[in-house]
This record gives sequence, structure tokens and C-alpha cells, in this order.
Amino acid sequence: MKQELFPEIADSGLRIDKYLSSVNEQLSRSYIQKLLKSGLVLVDGKPVKASYQVDEGDVISLDIPEAVEPEIEPENMDLDILYEDQDVILVNKPKGMVVHPAAGHYSHTLVNGLMYHCKDQLSGINGVMRPGIVHRIDMDTTGVIIACKNDMAHNSIAAQLKEHSITRRLKDDAGTIEGPIGRHPTDRKKMSINYNNGKSAVTHYKVLKRFRQYTHVECRLETGRTHQIRVHMASIEHPLLGDLVYGPGKCPIPGLQGQTLHAGVLGFIHPRTGEYMEFTAPLPEYFAKLLNTLPE
Repeated sequence: MKQELFPEIADSGLRIDKYLSSVNEQLSRSYIQKLLKSGLVLVDGKPVKASYQVDEGDVISLDIPEAVEPEIEPENMDLDILYEDQDVILVNKPKGMVVHPAAGHYSHTLVNGLMYHCKDQLSGINGVMRPGIVHRIDMDTTGVIIACKNDMAHNSIAAQLKEHSITRRLKDDAGTIEGPIGRHPTDRKKMSINYNNGKSAVTHYKVLKRFRQYTHVECRLETGRTHQIRVHMASIEHPLLGDLVYGPGKCPIPGLQGQTLHAGVLGFIHPRTGEYMEFTAPLPEYFAKLLNTLPE
């Protein structure tokens, strides 16, 4: 795909990699730098380096290669299955497992395991890279995730997620955080409270227990934005323990990797029977051990 761009006076002086990432939100800055190194970015017909500063009047030509989707292979994995029938399957996802294949993670994902376990019985709405996947949780987040075995079930669960009728815990709200979430204005790999381009996001929270330095909190999502709990909790100056993206750059507890976030409960209306069903995933061992060792 070829693009031709014309910087305005307000863009003058910007590094070309930063300028291109600002006008192509779907492309990461590191990917743009690779395009620059490969000579696929031209200014007035000549290749330039990432440090080139754009100027009003430049004619920038960008040649983005067509994406080639790799073939995703089924893998025999030990999935912790909470429930399964002809329409849906619910899995207790462990820490460190990526939900669906993406750049850098084309194997050992939940999708690889589901493809082996379910054979060809997964919904196809989200394409070959995300068969059966109707929602996702972060790699370092543990807990309940639902996948769909056919398009009927997929459409039903997707509609419930859109209407916010899926239960993701909390009965007595102790507080509510409201703030639209969108792409961070300068760091394209992060999300942030963004009142210009963000989508409405609401998180309810309840304090379960207070420790000397930390607080055990339960949350319920009214919306399902990317990194919603992580962004919202950080916005009230209570980032998740272990979250190096939205919290401190160094984890204060040695050996703890990734944010301490667990999807404990998932409830939904079954797409075929109309029955309300709710499933619980126990806290992973590392999380339970942490709660038992934190000083009160």
C-alpha cells in the first residue's frame, strides 16, 4: 500500500518517524523505523533516515508492504477448562499466555491450544488469526475467558459484551472511575484517559482488604476498553502492583512479573438455552501467596 503525505507548517522540525506514527496510528514507531531502514520511505524521491526532520513542502512517499498472515498451527496444550459445550468453551487463562497470535507470538497462544482441542469447531467471525475469540485479556492477566465454537454463539456473546450485560464482578460498588480511553498521544503502545479521541469507559471498584502499602481491590467493568482497569486505576494514582507500563518503572517486589490482575468471575446468558451462567476461576498460586505475605 502506497501513501503520499504532505507535512504542514505545524509539522516542521518533527523527526520523520514521529511524524509518520502520528498520522498512521495503526503503525508503531518501531515498524516505521524498519520501513525507513528498508528504503521504503522517500522524501522528494530520496530515502531518508529516521532522524530526518520534516518540513512544510516535503512530499513523503510511504510504501507499506502487504501483510502476510502466517499459518497458525494447532498445539496440544494443557488447558484449564472450566466449562465446555457445543457452543462455548471457558478457560482459566494462566499468567504469561497470549490470547491470540500477533507479531512476535505466533505459537503457544490460547488460540493454538483451542485449535487443537476444538478441531475445526471455532467461530470464524474474527478471521484466521482469532478463531473463536470474542474478547481478550492481557498476557499477564489471569482468569476466565470465553471462546465461541460457532458464529451464532459468537454473535450472541459479542452483543452481550457490547451491551455490558456480561458479568465481570462487583455487586456493591464502593467507587466509580469514569474517563474515556484512547491511544496515548505520544506513546502509541500505551492507552490513556483521552477526552479528544477516547471511547467512554466506566470501572466500578470495591476495596477488599488494605495492607500496609497495598490494597486488594475488586473491579467490575461496564465497558471493555483495552487496558481499562490498568489505565483507570493509574489515573487515580493507584496503579496495579507489578504494572511497569502504567505504574512505576521498577516492581517493588522481587520476582513479581507483570501486573497483579485476575479475571475472577464471568457470567453470561447462554446463546442457545437463554440460561444465565456464571463461572469462577480461583486466584493463581502466585497471587494467593502474595496476599498471604504482604504486611498488614
